[in-house]
Amino acid sequence: MEKHFEINEDGYSIRCKLITNDRDKAARTFPHVAIVTHGFGSSKETAGIKSFGEHLTTKYKGWAVLAFDWPCHGMDARKKLTIDECMTYLTIVAKHAKNELQAKDLFNYSTSLGGYLTLRYLLEIGNPFQRIALRCPAIHLYETMLARIPEADRTKLRKGKEIQIGFERKMKIDQSFLDDLKSFSPLEHEYFDFADSMFILHGTNDDTVPIEDARAFAENNVIEFLPIAGANHPFQNPDHMALAIHKIIEFFHAETQDAI
Repeated sequence: MEKHFEINEDGYSIRCKLITNDRDKAARTFPHVAIVTHGFGSSKETAGIKSFGEHLTTKYKGWAVLAFDWPCHGMDARKKLTIDECMTYLTIVAKHAKNELQAKDLFNYSTSLGGYLTLRYLLEIGNPFQRIALRCPAIHLYETMLARIPEADRTKLRKGKEIQIGFERKMKIDQSFLDDLKSFSPLEHEYFDFADSMFILHGTNDDTVPIEDARAFAENNVIEFLPIAGANHPFQNPDHMALAIHKIIEFFHAETQDAI
């Protein structure tokens, strides 16, 4: 069962989707909530998020999946992308899960851009999550973004102008956004304190975010790492996505042990 709603706080209106099982349709609170964040140019409405939510809440009781649109993505109303507002969105959504859904345990499943933001969040804001699963995290997000900006647009940025980036939906960025990305690379920080509660999956055929980056990050921090043979960046092959979902669900559930 899906419920779309907005969290209105501090002048923001965060578009959210709550996925629960039909047997829990009368429930308003859930002991375990998995917050799911998407990648750049995507949204909370992906087939992968829907499938993850349905599988998790069908298999195990007491779970809900809470997905939301990052700023400037999906149905979000903002036009200019900043890291600070992304951090604020994740803070507000996590607080909603704790206060309104009364989650005892929070989990995080994030992809690509969402993976980078989650890793940054852990060090700059704190860690509200019991366990964290990252799929194809954009470890070198600055380099990944810069490589996709034409030289003409880079010149505009250097002159203090804004440019538009994105796929179906365009969003504005300026030079300060790229400077912010450049100032923080997860590979330059230690994550040993989070290693036991973190799991990373990455496709061997990812041509957007190199698997070597994620592998090096995992090895440097002694984090469990699983390469998915043949998977590309969005895990378009249903078998690859199904395997990733299965592994992440079991990783999360091992923390709770409350199977039906």
